[in-house]
Amino acid sequence: MKPELNYIEINRNSWNNRTETHIQSDFYDVEGFKKGKSSLNEIELNLLGDIKGKKILHLQCHFGQDTISLSRLGAEVTGVDLSDEAIKKAKELAEETGSTAQFVCCDIYDLPNHLNEKFDIVYTSYGVIGWLPDMDKWANVVTTFLKPGGHFVFVEFHPVVWMFDDDFTKVEYNYFNAAAIVETESGTYADKAADISQSYVCWNHSLSEVMTSLIQNKLTIQGFDEFDYSPYACFQHTIEFEPNKYRIKHLDNKIPMVYSIVAQL
Repeated sequence: MKPELNYIEINRNSWNNRTETHIQSDFYDVEGFKKGKSSLNEIELNLLGDIKGKKILHLQCHFGQDTISLSRLGAEVTGVDLSDEAIKKAKELAEETGSTAQFVCCDIYDLPNHLNEKFDIVYTSYGVIGWLPDMDKWANVVTTFLKPGGHFVFVEFHPVVWMFDDDFTKVEYNYFNAAAIVETESGTYADKAADISQSYVCWNHSLSEVMTSLIQNKLTIQGFDEFDYSPYACFQHTIEFEPNKYRIKHLDNKIPMVYSIVAQL
């Protein structure tokens, strides 16, 4: 990555630019959410278990739907995101739905300068670590905010997915974290026809890079799983083969699309 490339500002602007489109999209179904629909999926709900009375830190929370969904299950939740526009909307959504969820706007790496608490669970999910260049710094943030014996619950799109071009017809990107990926897109995953465009900077992270970073930051991996579907139709050419389970049509179940890790401090 070029030293002059300020990925934090580029990505903050990118997510600020998307937020209103996401809120208006069918993908996020904000109206349904306001009426009580949870935004959490079967995968993470099974991993989290009973969270009533737990303190949870939700990293990279976007405009707060999962954060609020966690609070509806009885947890005391704090959500964090880089985008000031997303955090503004998250606070509005929390107020509108009567949620106790709290929100912090900052770069994840800078969170220790904005928050001084310990949590039973640190949680983050789906399309999050690709916006971060350094997995060791990320894992250190996780450790910093966990209570002794606390758990890290992580669900993410599988790195194999990010190797493909948008049409899933060829391998275009490196599986390993070789360099920053700098691109501009029209539309957004929640509304591919939206009349918006934004630049962004991201990185691919292999499974070994992620797991090693957690292990080296004093976390014990207790569970690891891979899934041959996505709970979101956010990629090109997806088909819904079961309710809320999507695969790339011409690849069917041949590739992993999501993975999960549970680790303990």
